[in-house]
Amino acid sequence: MSPAAPRIRVLVVEDHPLYRKAVIDAVKSRANLEFVGEAADGREALQEIRRALPDVAVVDILMPALDGFDVLNVVKRDALPTRILLLTASVDSADAYKAIGAGAAGCLLKSTGVDELCDAIAAVARGETVLAVEVQAGLAGEIRMRSTVERPVLSPREHEILVLTAAGNSAPEVATQLVLSPATVRTHLQHLYDKLGVSDRAAAVAEAMRRGLLE
Repeated sequence: MSPAAPRIRVLVVEDHPLYRKAVIDAVKSRANLEFVGEAADGREALQEIRRALPDVAVVDILMPALDGFDVLNVVKRDALPTRILLLTASVDSADAYKAIGAGAAGCLLKSTGVDELCDAIAAVARGETVLAVEVQAGLAGEIRMRSTVERPVLSPREHEILVLTAAGNSAPEVATQLVLSPATVRTHLQHLYDKLGVSDRAAAVAEAMRRGLLE
């Protein structure tokens, strides 16, 4: 007979007492979960995480003192072993992006049922990333928006000039190849510089390569 798997040690961090109690009761009701502590704000949370070293900390994003992102950042900075499952009352696409980028193991709505939350805690402890459907949609939208900002739209002519410039051609040489005046090429180059946030040809080529515009 194989030995029973160790229980997942859980810390609950929430500033609303009734909701915190509901989550704690749910954790205590699960045979595979072990409640090891609670906190009502970010500072208490960090103290408890360092004291108990839980496997998973369920952390509300909006809290007094330090918020959920502050807790997450300190846990990651100090290489603490606790995985952070963030809770939010409403979906903010920028917050979803920030949470995953900062290393959160998951992000759920506070309206999530306690059974689903406990299942998510177990999944996070196994190394999975758990996102509410609404959070996934917000995250996808934020990625698309940031991709548009990160990868500016170039006109066909601007792209032609960029490719020829990257190949080592000077503005007059580009003008000759495209049968344009040097002044027109310089105008297109200035538009490229503006879109890429640079001020010279070498920087434009380097930035375009970084943003995947010269693939």
